[in-house]
Amino acid sequence: MSVEQWHDQRLVRVRELLGQQSSVQGILLSDLNDVRWITSFTGSSGWLLITAADMWLFTDGRYTEQAAAQINAVGVAAQVIECRTQQSVFEALAHRLSKCSHIWFQSAHVTFDVFQALKTSLPVDLVPAPSALGAIRRIKDAGEILLMSEACSIADQALAEVLPMLLSEPSEKNVRDQLDYLMRQLGADGPSYDTIVATGPINAARPHHSPTNTRIEEGHTLIIDVGALVNGYHSDMTRSFVIGEMNGEQVHAYEAVREAQAAGVALAGPGVATRDVDAVCRKVLHEAGLAEMFNHGTGHGVGLLIHEDPYLNSSSTAILQPGDVVTIEPGVYRGGFGGLRVEDLIVITEFSNRTLNTSPKEPTCLPSPLTN
Repeated sequence: MSVEQWHDQRLVRVRELLGQQSSVQGILLSDLNDVRWITSFTGSSGWLLITAADMWLFTDGRYTEQAAAQINAVGVAAQVIECRTQQSVFEALAHRLSKCSHIWFQSAHVTFDVFQALKTSLPVDLVPAPSALGAIRRIKDAGEILLMSEACSIADQALAEVLPMLLSEPSEKNVRDQLDYLMRQLGADGPSYDTIVATGPINAARPHHSPTNTRIEEGHTLIIDVGALVNGYHSDMTRSFVIGEMNGEQVHAYEAVREAQAAGVALAGPGVATRDVDAVCRKVLHEAGLAEMFNHGTGHGVGLLIHEDPYLNSSSTAILQPGDVVTIEPGVYRGGFGGLRVEDLIVITEFSNRTLNTSPKEPTCLPSPLTN
């Protein structure tokens, strides 16, 4: 299927949902991720109005030509309307909604003040969009999975190239900077998020540590959480290491984390409750006596956002479906010990799942031999 067909199918799915509600004649999208998903428009200002027969993108003069080019590139049948003020957007919307009585709007992405202005300006009743609208983008099509696979491959390559430098006692920032540089050199638009490099008994005990000038030294546990961004789509992967020979506590913790992560991946599939994937990871760590050291959720969806539905934790009610792309990332952390986490990005398939990243999970990184 071509890029044009992927975008066309996304619009078809949205219009199918609209067609199920005879009382609603249109959808007004203000979430720029949704706007991009349908039109490929990447500007920072835009409203997208979709009806059964037409579609308009309202943006300001900074993006008019860009919007037209991006929309034409994927064959989306949308008209670009230049509006230089918010009030002119509302006036343009009102003109095109003159024959409508009700439209959906994205209540989670509209401030109260903007909602009040919309109510005053538009000749229609505004109805909060159903949760089903948000759920449409959750299921990734082949085009989206292809981009995330490419992002995973780039992160895999960058990590492989960086690993030898761990033996020369670089700082966390040194490793972070080299990873970010290499991902761009390999074709990424940039890192998927702020790359995490966390080493030692203090920093590695913080799951979302920001890299510092701390040196990576023998005996340290080390967490590297790295992802690449490709055409708006994210990847997400974590690998953990011990610099030098592992002691007994480190061996026990790493083996438990690795087993927990493998158990989560093995269970994940269509029809499986996300809370059950979380539970199976926690069960392994509980049996290893490490339950208290696992202090975050097991995973989350990934796509145009690095964290999106579905979430894999004890309170989630979501059921995995084919096309979900999620992380499985149990970890253990304790001040004085450090931390270890293993994370893969997987896509749920018709019968099971497929892992999108390929970096090995070897935990040890031996120090360089002494030279005379």
